[in-house]
Amino acid sequence: MLYNLGIYLYGGLIRLASLWNKKAKKWVEGRAGFWNQNLEIPNDRKVIWFHCASMGEYDQGLPVMQAFKEADPKNFILVTFFSPSGYEALISKSIGDHTCYLPLDTPRNAKKFIEKFHPTKAFFVKYEYWLNFIDACTKNGCKLYGLSALFRDDQRFFKWYAGRFKSMIKKFDHFFLQNETSASVLRSNGYENFTISGDTRYDRVILRAKEDRSNEIFEKWSRVDSKILVIGSSWPKDEQLLISLINKKQIEELVILAPHEVNTEHISSIEKQLSVPYQKYTDLENGVELKMDTQVIILNCIGVLAYAYKYGSIAYVGGAFGTGLHNILEPASFGLPVIFGPQHSKFPEADDFIEAGIGSSIQTSTELLSVYNRFKDSDFEEEVLSFMKRKSGATDEVMSYFK
Repeated sequence: MLYNLGIYLYGGLIRLASLWNKKAKKWVEGRAGFWNQNLEIPNDRKVIWFHCASMGEYDQGLPVMQAFKEADPKNFILVTFFSPSGYEALISKSIGDHTCYLPLDTPRNAKKFIEKFHPTKAFFVKYEYWLNFIDACTKNGCKLYGLSALFRDDQRFFKWYAGRFKSMIKKFDHFFLQNETSASVLRSNGYENFTISGDTRYDRVILRAKEDRSNEIFEKWSRVDSKILVIGSSWPKDEQLLISLINKKQIEELVILAPHEVNTEHISSIEKQLSVPYQKYTDLENGVELKMDTQVIILNCIGVLAYAYKYGSIAYVGGAFGTGLHNILEPASFGLPVIFGPQHSKFPEADDFIEAGIGSSIQTSTELLSVYNRFKDSDFEEEVLSFMKRKSGATDEVMSYFK
């Protein structure tokens, strides 16, 4: 009752916030008319459902979605998103035979959803376990799996008051875990329904890095034997540290700066901080001449960053000063060592990077500059690519379970 009350309250607050908050408005509008969608799924096609919170989880699930498609083209891939940012960015290029928002997790919505799609398998990617949907799956014979899952001792699943969440874990047929730490947590709490398969994102980024996607702007701008720092998914705290070093000429190399938020207000604030020659990427796309003394290109659009890393030598990935570390595997798939902020305890790949010597966590501009110079003065490409190769193969591990 308390869980359902919380869900209804959450839905009410989102609707209230939609009156002034754009993201909340998209959340509400995206789910409007959900039950009126006309969708006919042939009886000879098995529905395999993948739920992804946002873009990162979609990338994590994508290799397994592709593997199921290759195993049997008749498999009907259903993809759901909770976040508007994930849905809007991927709706036009989703591998899913049908891609939509996940309705609010009420008992009625969950029952109607499962009866509408009749999935035979459901994968919850990494996290975001919705209890009513899980109950509806088990009542209708749908097998449940956790993909690239992570567990920690401090999660609500293992608190003394979390009876329903504990029972939820038992309802899963199998968890495909990212690491031994997660396995130890489940084992110590009496669960054995898991294997350690690794993180499927490694497979995803390695495949994407092999795609031949050249960028005319970066090709023309990058100079022979020059180092390029790629700043990916930065937030104001990240930018404050980095721009200070750039303005002081302590970072003299070329810089691709890709902020997480690309709205006009944020881009304008970055422009006001920079005192070195810069240009905006969209201006260059629209015919503005590229000036060869430009030190910083501000990537003020989405969809380019993943391939911009191809032109980099070192990466700084933002988010670890508060909001959560963004994807450090993307730059590493191109052989770049990675720098990031201090708050990364929920991202085990960060510890793996640090242990392997291809990543470093910093808190101050002094630390940042020290690490930057260390990475700049040596060639880490072969070491990084070798690490990434060792970490790949999670998709094969997952699919071997079903074979």
